[in-house]
Amino acid sequence: MAEDPVTPPRPGSKGNPDGKPPTTEEMIKLISGSTPHSRELGLEVVHSARGMAIMRLPWHERLVGNPDELVLHGGVVTTLLDSVCGMATMSARQPPERIVTLDLRIDYQRPATPRLDLFARAEVTKMTRTIAFLSA
Repeated sequence: MAEDPVTPPRPGSKGNPDGKPPTTEEMIKLISGSTPHSRELGLEVVHSARGMAIMRLPWHERLVGNPDELVLHGGVVTTLLDSVCGMATMSARQPPERIVTLDLRIDYQRPATPRLDLFARAEVTKMTRTIAFLSA
């Protein structure tokens, strides 16, 4: 079975022989381009601190959902938001652990500006033992 590139290696495991939890820098490297989907979109972690993350989605014509307006497809924007929320959640857990999205609500207020990269910032607003609440 292939290793999951998004799950941080457990302390003492083959991917983490010294037994220390991954650092923020290691998490950024792990998340940036860790899946074929995020690599194809060009998603990049720009900054991460405990419970917060900023990611960038480079504008590209192949990601446009409205060719007349050159506006990015809503699904691409959703992927960016889901990814940045996941990174913020993983950075809040010590040591970082695998997470899944339970619910994602997006209120689109206006389209992204055509031909400009899109940045998203997420911050954990509340953390329980099993669920994280975020604002992005």
